[in-house]
Amino acid sequence: MRANFDRCIAFVLQWEGGYVNDPPDPGGATNMGITRATYSRWRGRPVSFAEVKALTRDQAITIYRTYYWAPIGGDSLPVGVDLIAFDIAVNMGVSRALTWLHQTGNVPPSQRDEALAAKRMAFWRSLKTWVVYGKGWSRRGAACLALANKMQAGSVP
Repeated sequence: MRANFDRCIAFVLQWEGGYVNDPPDPGGATNMGITRATYSRWRGRPVSFAEVKALTRDQAITIYRTYYWAPIGGDSLPVGVDLIAFDIAVNMGVSRALTWLHQTGNVPPSQRDEALAAKRMAFWRSLKTWVVYGKGWSRRGAACLALANKMQAGSVP
């Protein structure tokens, strides 16, 4: 299932971008979507803003695999569901992804993708920061669902 992780991490990194420290974002300083708190946890000590800026792509990928992919059982999820669940874990937390995976566990994969996407959109809309980030979140959610559907159809190499 390594190929699935590679496809999923490529999607996440496409959306997470480089270093930002946007005041309205509760995540604070991030690089490639890795927050300062998460990077500190991985390093086993507090890290500086400069260290967050210097985070490498390989380090980010290792952190994503360790703290997001593995805890949601990404390797054992159906193709497509793995992408949406991973993106939810990255964007909204592993515990929320696991809860929603559990809630949709008896749904066929193509419908499960839709159910997870709907839960995510409803959650995003409930946030105070929706007015700031909603347009981008909507694009990300639609792109994620579209790619998940293509993955399920086998039309993604």
